Amino acid sequence: MAATQRRGRRIMLTDEERDVFLTERRTCRVATVGADGHPHVGALWFVWDGTSIWLYSLTRSLRWAQLHRDPRVAVVVDDGDEYGELRGVELRGEAVPVGEIPRTGEPCPELAAVEALFPVKYFGIDAMPHDGRHAWLRLTPATVVSWDFRKLPGLG
Repeated sequence: MAATQRRGRRIMLTDEERDVFLTERRTCRVATVGADGHPHVGALWFVWDGTSIWLYSLTRSLRWAQLHRDPRVAVVVDDGDEYGELRGVELRGEAVPVGEIPRTGEPCPELAAVEALFPVKYFGIDAMPHDGRHAWLRLTPATVVSWDFRKLPGLG
């Protein structure tokens, strides 16, 4: 995976910790770049497959329009209330649409595993509900940075 984290190595998540964290968390924040160069940040549901984060986004959204123009994206998944509890992962790279836009459920082998995980995680059902308004974006990160302040001496 991606660039090695230099700063904060003692508080970074191991690969296993990162995978568990990203599998268990439910909401991420996605930052895109506007035509004026300013960022736009919004919350999304996602699935982590161990290599890529899969974002299920409305296709008629500012996020989708911005990613169509500039695929660069940063995604943050974090947790914790008190300073010594803070932990998270930031993934950066380019988002790529996968499957039909919007997604209606046409067979797409690349989405089979993701669409098996998503409805269980968010709806407690086995079949992916397609509403004809959302589509999938895959981010295979070029850069991953993580932190777990619980690993700091005297804080965790």
